[in-house]
Amino acid sequence: MPFAQIYMLEGRTEAQKRAVIEKVTQALTEAVGAPKENVRVWIQDVPKENWGIAGVSAKDLGR
Repeated sequence: MPFAQIYMLEGRTEAQKRAVIEKVTQALTEAVGAPKENVRVWIQDVPKENWGIAGVSAKDLGR
């Protein structure tokens, strides 16, 4: 059972998350031949102040 864990900065819409789940499921089905019913996708929204880029939080960078 393929399991995809995706970390993204918070702020994506529900529609965008649905699209990610659909596309990742499709990619795993095509790449490894797993039935889509067996694919699991977990999206973890990360607060911008908890994501660092080059020593600075994404919030402070205005991301």
